[in-house]
Amino acid sequence: MATMTSQPPWKTFAERESLQPDLGRGTRAAVAFMVPLLLAVAGWLPIEVSMVALAAQNIAMVDVRGAYRFRLGLLFAMTAVFTIAAALGTLASENIYAAVLATVFIAFGGGVWRHLSTDYGMSLAISSTLVFFIALTSPDGVAAVGRHTVAVLVGGLWGLLLQVANWPFRPQHPLRRTVADTWVAVADLFAAMASAIPDNEADRQHRVREREAALRTTLDKTYDVLAASRAGPLRERLEALNLAGARLATRVVVLNTALESLMARAEFAAFMPAFQPVLTSFTNTSRTVALAVVSRQSSHLAKCEVRLRRLTNLLRVLQGRAAGLHDPAAGDQVREILRQIETLLPEILEAVRATVDRVEERSAFSLELLDIDTWTLRPLAAALNLNPRIDPALVRFTARLAVFTALGVIVFKTYGLPHGYWLPFTIVVVLQPDYGSTRQRAAQRVAGTVAGSVLASLLLWLNLPFPALAVAMTITIFSFGYFVKRNYAVAVLFITLFIVLLTEAETPVTLSFTVERLASTLVGGALALGAAMFFWPVWERDRFPPVLAQGLRANGDFLRLLVARAAAGTAYDEAVITAKRQAEAANSTLFSSLQRMTGDPTNRREGLERFATLANGNQRLTRALTVITLHLSPGIPLAHPELLRFAELAGEALEGLASTVEKGASQRARLQQLLVALENFELPLPSPDSTSATAQRERWIFAPLMRAATELSALLLAAQDEVPVAA
Repeated sequence: MATMTSQPPWKTFAERESLQPDLGRGTRAAVAFMVPLLLAVAGWLPIEVSMVALAAQNIAMVDVRGAYRFRLGLLFAMTAVFTIAAALGTLASENIYAAVLATVFIAFGGGVWRHLSTDYGMSLAISSTLVFFIALTSPDGVAAVGRHTVAVLVGGLWGLLLQVANWPFRPQHPLRRTVADTWVAVADLFAAMASAIPDNEADRQHRVREREAALRTTLDKTYDVLAASRAGPLRERLEALNLAGARLATRVVVLNTALESLMARAEFAAFMPAFQPVLTSFTNTSRTVALAVVSRQSSHLAKCEVRLRRLTNLLRVLQGRAAGLHDPAAGDQVREILRQIETLLPEILEAVRATVDRVEERSAFSLELLDIDTWTLRPLAAALNLNPRIDPALVRFTARLAVFTALGVIVFKTYGLPHGYWLPFTIVVVLQPDYGSTRQRAAQRVAGTVAGSVLASLLLWLNLPFPALAVAMTITIFSFGYFVKRNYAVAVLFITLFIVLLTEAETPVTLSFTVERLASTLVGGALALGAAMFFWPVWERDRFPPVLAQGLRANGDFLRLLVARAAAGTAYDEAVITAKRQAEAANSTLFSSLQRMTGDPTNRREGLERFATLANGNQRLTRALTVITLHLSPGIPLAHPELLRFAELAGEALEGLASTVEKGASQRARLQQLLVALENFELPLPSPDSTSATAQRERWIFAPLMRAATELSALLLAAQDEVPVAA
């Protein structure tokens, strides 16, 4: 067993990276760009090498998930968009008025791509605009239309070939991959819980909140992909495994919530040594499940079995520690949650075994590439957002983008700047729909460009031979592809180095070259910030109150449904699951909006502290209610009049809070009445000596409801301060 669980660090790193797209993206980017470049140097590429390499790199870097038909359709569509952008840019290159009109058209096209797809629209908008700008600087004008069009088309097909060529060798089954994403998100949540306990609790809670939101988003996407596939044995097995991941995450979140009240006690210090290894084991086991699903290797399945067995032993040790807690009610609840988690582990193992079929297959190609079910997911059109209603913030953003990129084109065309397209392209990259994201992007872009320019200026003195330049270019373009989604500032550093090295390979580079790029980045970033702040801006402060009200009402629906199920003695059914998902999704949207508001100017963040208090309280309320979901039991009705009265009172409180957030202080007197009623309300907890199943169920359900009442009281107190309404 020891040999199975211990392995060299490089192998652990390789397994972890295999579950992330960064390594593959960097490799594809390097191959896509360097192969055309080396062919051109050898004299074997008769068409425009820069256009071929640029189109190939951008197509190869796309991380496409879903059915193979969808992937091919998307990549072909992107190649067509690149080809049209190159042709349009070349046609407009000789006339400044045509260039401005074409730039506006491309900017509005970028807005359309963002509306059609939140996953791929932004990358398509940025990369197609880059192709357009480079074509716009063509010295040959209209005469080069044919060459540029053919070069971009060839490059796009080369990038597409790199994507397709990898599918047989690396596990790419679309349904397996998306379920593995769920388990990776589950592992990330557990890793966040395991960090900084009990020190630096505020940072830990922030990380946990972010990972919870990421898991909710991943689960929703996985549900959509699985629901769109053809019914069959494979889908059923993957649905069972995905559901097991969601259930495990829910139970561990509930365990973490139940232990929060114990963390402030001295006895938790004795409990902590047994709790920390459990969270670490949860993390490692979840990543192993994800790896086994996509690899279907018997060694990964065996490792999964070993880790689940170890996790079972750790949970039993933790149950023994929980029995020694001074608070018997708290100890009983923790043991019950641990028991439910332990009961779930064999189900997870069986789901993994059923999913990892044909483990003895020894083929160089994954035969699942030819599975019929692989081709039955929704086509490209079904994956697009065809809703005719467009977000007003996106309309404003597109208008800003069109005006300021056109201004940048006027500047570089008027003054004939040799690499003038860097200016409007910086605006395209930096400008985001909201000011906070724009400011963050500008800071990353400038920091990466400054650092890259400093390093690039040192390279000017080396006079590297071409083989050394080629190696250095391969490393930098790979690093750009690897870091572009992980750390944008680092990615910009490497792409700046790459551009200098590429130019040096063609002609000697002077210091003015790096100064020109740095100046273009600074001016473009400043223009983007000015556009986001002064030109038809969108302030998150005005968008936040309805989002907060929606989150409060989602919790109200969740609470009322839970109490109804507990009173009737029914199980944790689909309706409760849906209400829980909606509450969690509303919290995720709520904190995303709050994060954007923190990036707005100081004078546009009025009421931020109160809003943050309400948002955090609303999420704590969701967690308290989630504890109850594990204790719903069919056949044990808890039809207490006080229970139904609490549901009515809590529902009124949440609706009053939502109305106050939307309308301002007009509800303050009503909130005070609700606060008094909640503070005077108590649920009848059974005697500690009572050991009946009904009494035990009442303790497990009434205790988190009273905690929910405490959270509601805190929310009502926070809301009685003046909360400015939206403009």
